[in-house]
Amino acid sequence: MDQIYLTVSALTKYIKTKLEGDKHLVHILIKGELSNFKRHSRGHFYFTLKDEGASISCIMFSRDTNSVAFDPKEGDHVLVEGRMSVYEPSGSYSIQVRKLTLDGIGELYLKYEKLKKDLETKGYFDVSHKKEIPKYPKKIGVITSPTGAVIEDIKNTVSRRYLLAEIHLYPALVQGPDSSKSIKHQIELANKLNEVDVLIVGRGGGSIEDLWGFNEIETIEAIYQSKIPIITAIGHETDYTISDFVGDLRAPTPSAAAELATPNKSDLLDKIDDYQYQIGKQFQIYLEKLNTSLLYLDQRLDRLSPTSKLEELKKSLERLNSDLGKQFSYILEDKKQKVLYLTDRVKNPIEKINYLKEKQVQLEYLLYQHMNSILISKQNSFASLTKALNALSPLRLMDKGYAMIKRDKQILTTIKDIKLNDEIEIELKDGYIYTEVKRKKEK
Repeated sequence: MDQIYLTVSALTKYIKTKLEGDKHLVHILIKGELSNFKRHSRGHFYFTLKDEGASISCIMFSRDTNSVAFDPKEGDHVLVEGRMSVYEPSGSYSIQVRKLTLDGIGELYLKYEKLKKDLETKGYFDVSHKKEIPKYPKKIGVITSPTGAVIEDIKNTVSRRYLLAEIHLYPALVQGPDSSKSIKHQIELANKLNEVDVLIVGRGGGSIEDLWGFNEIETIEAIYQSKIPIITAIGHETDYTISDFVGDLRAPTPSAAAELATPNKSDLLDKIDDYQYQIGKQFQIYLEKLNTSLLYLDQRLDRLSPTSKLEELKKSLERLNSDLGKQFSYILEDKKQKVLYLTDRVKNPIEKINYLKEKQVQLEYLLYQHMNSILISKQNSFASLTKALNALSPLRLMDKGYAMIKRDKQILTTIKDIKLNDEIEIELKDGYIYTEVKRKKEK
């Protein structure tokens, strides 16, 4: 099957459509710290919004900057309202800001940050402590206000997605000074009864003061100690309480929590259809395999039948007879050649003897020739060496009146080697003279 390759423009347009058309990204409420703030000459704001873990680019057009009631600067903690936007030429995404205000939480926010930091240090947020959310829960517990919209949203979502799950409501106060104790009590009660597979702890949106019960240590400890997996769904998408960090899974809304707690009916039906298709396909493959095996067995049965076996043995016998005839002919021919050879060898021995005698005479003549050549070469070499030796012999010089003078059997070649009163030996052609040096004179 041919693969289809998208262009960069087509992919970017698809991403732009997805991001800018997502219902959760059309209206965003987000808070963070201002960074890289720039004010354009035409009145636009360009900046980065960041927190401890991430950052995102933002742009605020001049038509909206007029409504900003403060002078933005680096490090300001702000609240942003806007939508996601994709700039196609560079493929970058950013938030298109419509409203920008200072985050005036103050002392309560500092208390939130301090408690969050302390609990993070103690390991309350560790992933290793998170429990897995069951895929197919039979009973879902909901800890929230019995009169709010949260329980109805969860019931509607669950009934739409997964009719097999039952909803158990554990009513609790989710706002006010006693809310933390109420939430804690219901979490402990649900764990004691142990009748649900997963708990959803949540409430609707509100200010940080409204949500403060979920930042209290009683609620946090109860969530941390719970043996039942807990999904938190507290406030709006941009609201984060400490309970969200301690819980096993955070959902941006109560409806989203219900979706995370249950499988989708449509997905299950699709999966069932897929399973049915795979079963049918595997069954078809199995049948084809059996048909192939049956065909193979039929062929094997044909090959092993008495008629086929006799036919095969008959062909084998014919082949062996043919090979035997060829081998017999080859051996007979070989023996015939050997007989001819041996007959030829013993047929005329006198000719063989005469041939060997002639060869012996030839070899003797060659040996004589070779020996004579070596002898002449050695004689010539000896004469040449004798002549050279005679030419170098000191005895030949003595014929002309020269003599050799020795002292202690060492030949003397210079007067400097002779001292007065030295006894010396003078060798002449026909004898020796022994004398003592009485006088010497240098040239």
